[in-house]
Amino acid sequence: MISKNLIVRTTFYLFIATMLIAILIPVFFFVSTSVYSEYEVYDFPRKFLPRTSFDLEIEWENDQYNLSVFDEANNEYELLIQSNDMDRFRLYLKRSLSIQLNNEEIENDFSLSKKGEPIYLTYKKDLFYNYKTFFSITNNAGKSVVNSVMAAGWTIIISLFFGSLAGYSIARYKFAGKSQLSLTLLVVRMFPGVAIAIPMLVYLIKMNLDNTMIGLAIVYSVGNIALTAWITSSIFTGINIELEEASYIFGASKLQTFRKITLPLAFPGFIACSMYAFLAAWNDSITALILSNNNPTLSLVIYKAIGSSSAIQLSAAGAVILILPALVFTFIIKNYINQLWGEVKL
Repeated sequence: MISKNLIVRTTFYLFIATMLIAILIPVFFFVSTSVYSEYEVYDFPRKFLPRTSFDLEIEWENDQYNLSVFDEANNEYELLIQSNDMDRFRLYLKRSLSIQLNNEEIENDFSLSKKGEPIYLTYKKDLFYNYKTFFSITNNAGKSVVNSVMAAGWTIIISLFFGSLAGYSIARYKFAGKSQLSLTLLVVRMFPGVAIAIPMLVYLIKMNLDNTMIGLAIVYSVGNIALTAWITSSIFTGINIELEEASYIFGASKLQTFRKITLPLAFPGFIACSMYAFLAAWNDSITALILSNNNPTLSLVIYKAIGSSSAIQLSAAGAVILILPALVFTFIIKNYINQLWGEVKL
């Protein structure tokens, strides 16, 4: 029996370890790509870890500078560029090696090689260069972040407001077709957003809500209202109705009872619903392409950048920028989510 339990536990832990490796390795590769310089991205074989600095050799020959970078794979210096134009060196160092220097700094360092001997320099790489460049070269990147926040915020508000009302009605009132309504909500949630977006575009154009974040949030909310109603109805059903009846006896109105008793008890469920609504709105790009192509969200900007740019390190940086807010939002609400599984510490 002991050996059998040991085998089961070992198999389980091996499975978990395999799953973690399968998830973490692509994530690590993805994040590391976002801090690679252009030189490193197209270097073969690519290093497992990105460089933090570059070792350079500068040689004065034939009235021009020869710039070489140390190739660790071949253990020798590789010639990259020959010129006597400091502006050309500055642009090359910035775009290819992610090194930020001005012309005067470069000339002061390189001029030492005119004495006849090559000089060796070590320059630190700007690890956030790709992130800065993504915002500087991508059209409307800054505005798209605001658009994504607005779309996600409106989606959460609309979904929670209408979904919670529907969920409370299903949990507290008896009416004909109640079970059929619950099933219908689940069926609505199965519809892909892009299938709803095309016919909804006609109505949004008539209401002058096309290319607006509210119009986009309305489409996002269709499925999320159904999911919110489905989740909150279960939460409200689990709250003892006698607590509400006791509140009525002591003179509280229905609104006061809901605000002071029912809502605090159902709050973890509301947070869970807001997480689903946020992630659905924040990560979507296909629906946004149909409804707000002229006023894009961040995910749509990144989607276009990945399709049109050959600089994969910039696309990776944009994608990491898209992921970070979702991670931060999830981390902030994780304590409330844990309460759904019995943890009450805030």
